[in-house]
Amino acid sequence: MSKRLSKWLITKLHLYAGLWFGALFVLLGLTGSAIAWMPELDAYLNPTLLQASTPPPGQVFQVTPRAVQTVVERLTADPAYGKPAQINPPADARDVYVASYRQPGKPSMFSQAIVRQVMVDPYTLQVKGEREWGRFGLTRPLLMSGMFHLHRYLLSGEVGKTVTGISGVMLLLMAISGIYLWWPRLQWTAIRRALTVSHGGSWPRFNYTFHKAAGFFAAPVLAVIAFSGIYFNLPQLVVPLVGLVSTVPATEKLKNVPQDGALLDAGEAMVAAQRIYPQARVSRIVLPARKDQPYDIRVRQPDEIAQGDGATRLTLDARSGMALRIRDPLTASYGERFLGWQFPLHSGQAFGVAGRSFITLFGLMPLLFMLTGTLVWWKRRRKGK
Repeated sequence: MSKRLSKWLITKLHLYAGLWFGALFVLLGLTGSAIAWMPELDAYLNPTLLQASTPPPGQVFQVTPRAVQTVVERLTADPAYGKPAQINPPADARDVYVASYRQPGKPSMFSQAIVRQVMVDPYTLQVKGEREWGRFGLTRPLLMSGMFHLHRYLLSGEVGKTVTGISGVMLLLMAISGIYLWWPRLQWTAIRRALTVSHGGSWPRFNYTFHKAAGFFAAPVLAVIAFSGIYFNLPQLVVPLVGLVSTVPATEKLKNVPQDGALLDAGEAMVAAQRIYPQARVSRIVLPARKDQPYDIRVRQPDEIAQGDGATRLTLDARSGMALRIRDPLTASYGERFLGWQFPLHSGQAFGVAGRSFITLFGLMPLLFMLTGTLVWWKRRRKGK
């Protein structure tokens, strides 16, 4: 294949990927900019639901196994709620307990899984309110839920998730093809010209030079975001490739060791997790739905890259508390660490507030590229007539 034909094909790929997927890139970019700050925005929008009450004088904030079990017992005993499927203890003195209840049955390929969330105050242990996470709405309790599920699933369940993954593939191809089309001769004059935005009294010239120069700086970042998006939504394309060069996380479901005895309660399971990671914060406890299921517990270690709930996962036997599997991002294989970096990079969490601000800024880039790219294409199309 000649160089001219190769460049023509890559130009068409870059053009039509932008025209066909441009609006979707813009939607994902804008929603991604918002959900980079989802915990803060959600708490700000819903202070009575997601922010703890003022503690009584002398009461110190503390998440204990006994308090966690008390929350589970109170909800279980109340016919309005019942036993939760998952409990998220508060992360700090301003946070609340969040108990989750899965909707019975499996959603269709085009529908969202709805999770009932019940919030409990950490000082009074009283229910503050509830909402349905996964449902789209413009009300304050549902706004960030809708934003997240629009970004991840396009409000269309597994089908939307697949479409989002495909858009990630197209964005990655656009970033790579854009770099190829931008690449000048390795001469200082040519490189400087390729990185210069000029107007010269011509808006079409400005659009073209801006699109070209800004694309050079944005393409590597967008490629990283696109790759991580592919991993989240189409892991079957990424994990086997990583597995060729390193060990990847085990995903098979485990069961309890066959033995007699009563099941541990949530507080006892938390104690078992704290024995393994005494310095870590227990952020999530998934309660067994059946007697043969173990506890799945998430903790965050102080040195983890991942913020929020962290990325350390423990699967504990529901009777003995013995660790059936541990996924520790600090001691994992290189392949698992590589995959573990994808969400912190995608969300900007890897670099704290500066990283999230950076991701918020780059969430606007697809809009700028769609506008300038469309104007360049339209100008050339009119000139060709």
